[in-house]
Amino acid sequence: MKYRELGNTGLTVSEISFGTIPILSGNVKVLPEYFSPGEDMAIKLMEYAYKLGCNFYDTAIVPEYGDAEIKLGKFAEYIGRKNIIISSKARFFNGNDMYRAVNESYNNLGTYADIYFVHQVNSESEDSTFEKYGAIDALTQLKKEGKILFTGIASHYYDILLRGAKDSRVDVLQGSGNLLERGMLNRINKEQAFRNKGFVLNKVYAAGILPEFFDIHTLINNVLSYSITTALIGLGTMEQVKQAMCYETCPELLPFSQVMARLEKSFTSINCDRCQRCYCIYGTEIHVLFRQYNYYHLGKDYWALRKLNLNIEECADRCKQCTDMTCMNDCPKDINIPKKIQEIRDFVKRH
Repeated sequence: MKYRELGNTGLTVSEISFGTIPILSGNVKVLPEYFSPGEDMAIKLMEYAYKLGCNFYDTAIVPEYGDAEIKLGKFAEYIGRKNIIISSKARFFNGNDMYRAVNESYNNLGTYADIYFVHQVNSESEDSTFEKYGAIDALTQLKKEGKILFTGIASHYYDILLRGAKDSRVDVLQGSGNLLERGMLNRINKEQAFRNKGFVLNKVYAAGILPEFFDIHTLINNVLSYSITTALIGLGTMEQVKQAMCYETCPELLPFSQVMARLEKSFTSINCDRCQRCYCIYGTEIHVLFRQYNYYHLGKDYWALRKLNLNIEECADRCKQCTDMTCMNDCPKDINIPKKIQEIRDFVKRH
């Protein structure tokens, strides 16, 4: 295992970190694969990762990740609190709510979280999170009180992570990316504002679907080639822990064109790496629609189709009437976005 400095926090973390979603017990619909181990097995899994060099464990408040936060607290007590670094998070954007959430997590863990993230910040919750008396202010206060050591923002959106990178109150960022969805990582690599922040990368396996198409070492080495601190991987079996923690350094990384060529053997994919430059004047998240379409064919069929069906009719109608075409002008892949969105609508209708 190799280690990297977590921004300016003074913490040194393992390149591969342990995501606790697969060790929870409870009904959580977002699970890529449901394991539901008991407390003893969950602790054994985390201990195995620790013995292989992992020192960073990420979780979320109960019940968002089921009982994973409680299990991680039991593991911290078992292995020795000072031997590991813990991050937790909660989907609260108001300062008062976040303040209460951190104290609740403290009780669940039986200890403090080294890093606490505002979870899944999006355009609707962004201003509430960053404004005065918002979630970031609450985390800053909790940091002063010693309830947490560092503050964090977790988001799937580049513009929000960039805002966090430029905010002196934010210590650590958490975002998503992988071999396929590398567009945001490419942008982060070029932006100086990210250099002083620790960066935790999730969705390395794309909700568990990419290992069906690419080997684990290739997936891990691709993301570690970017200026991130640690690759966060959800682990639920001993074999998964071993594969992730015992990665081998690969000298050659797959270019995006080769990734798409491999996927094309299975289905006609949309050539989108989710760089998020495709601004829509109507607010359509084009890159999300393209992701759901690709995910459907990569094995997340029911989940992806359900997501697409939420607003594809409205998005397609607006796209058909639009004459602005800013999305097309800014797309580095030259994707015919209006045509693809109409094709996705027809696809959803057929299925």
